[in-house]
Amino acid sequence: MRYLITITLLLCGACSKSPPHETPVPGRWYTASQVSAGEPLYQQYCAVCHAADGSATSEWRTPDGNGNYPPPPLNGSAHTWHHPLAVLDQTIANGGAEFGGVMPGFGTVLVAADRLAIIAWIQSLWTDDIYARWWAIEQRD
Repeated sequence: MRYLITITLLLCGACSKSPPHETPVPGRWYTASQVSAGEPLYQQYCAVCHAADGSATSEWRTPDGNGNYPPPPLNGSAHTWHHPLAVLDQTIANGGAEFGGVMPGFGTVLVAADRLAIIAWIQSLWTDDIYARWWAIEQRD
C-alpha cells in the first residue's frame, strides 16, 4: 500500500511538470519531455558510476575487495527493471545502503520531478520487452 501511495504521488508530481498537452511516450508512463530533462541530470549525477549509456560493467555481480558490488547497468541488462518506480525513486533519493550498496543518496540535490526524469531517461533505454516485464511488476505493487 505504501508503494501505491508513493507512486501515485510521484506520477502526479511528474504530470504536473509536463505540459498539459503532452501525452506519454506510447506504451510508457513518461513523456518525451521527461526523457529529455532526465538525460543531462543522469549524465551529471549517475554516469560517473553507471556509464554514460547506462551500461556500467558486466561484472556488476562480482564484489570488489571490500565486498561491495559495482554499480549495476541501468540499461535493462541488469536487475533495475525488477524494482517498482517507488523503489527506484527511493534509491536515487536515499542511496543504496538500504539494499547493501554504496551508492550515495541524491535527495538533497534532486527533487522528485528530477528523479522521475532520470528514471524516465533510464527506462527509455529499455527494450519494449524489458519495459513490459517491469510494468507487470509495477502493477503488482
